[in-house]
Amino acid sequence: MDPQDLPTDPHRPYEDVMAMLVGTLFVALGVSFYTQALLLTGSTAGMAFLLQYATGWRFGVWFFLINLPFYYLAVKRLGWSFTLRTFAAIALVSLFSELTGRWIAFDTLNPLYASLMGGSLIGIGMLVLFRHRTSLGGINILALYLQGRYGLRAGYVQLGVDGLIMFAALLVLPPDRVGLSVLGAVALNLIIALNHKPGRYMGVS
Repeated sequence: MDPQDLPTDPHRPYEDVMAMLVGTLFVALGVSFYTQALLLTGSTAGMAFLLQYATGWRFGVWFFLINLPFYYLAVKRLGWSFTLRTFAAIALVSLFSELTGRWIAFDTLNPLYASLMGGSLIGIGMLVLFRHRTSLGGINILALYLQGRYGLRAGYVQLGVDGLIMFAALLVLPPDRVGLSVLGAVALNLIIALNHKPGRYMGVS
């Protein structure tokens, strides 16, 4: 890292807390859009959606459980501070995704709108978390590690993994819902790829 990339005004603890709450609430709202419209996204969240649709178990339960094995990589490669933040963010998304369904209800939700808006909400939420050294676990941890270690864009790494998840989704969802999910995944990852570039924003806590 070059000296000019270091932040002149590091994040304060209350800023990290606010960012985690706002970021996870954005993600949980996007999850609600997707659940209502029978869509899915990528990464471990996509796996949780697939298991939710296949088994009937709630998204929040699966999302929390799937991420457990990835904490080892987070500790080994990214440190305890990042890992604890990520664990907290995953727990909050799991909780908020359950609560959001009780806080809001949709009488009408166009699937195309749900795809684009849900993907955008999740992408913005993830971007907020990334900028405060937090992720949503799983493939996000791997993507951030590869970006920091090898300069690979986190959004593009994520996009490749998402493609595999969308292919698996054809076994669970109708093709039109998978197609709309792909569109939402593109919107999500473009937000991250265009806004989370090495050296552009290096705030730390």
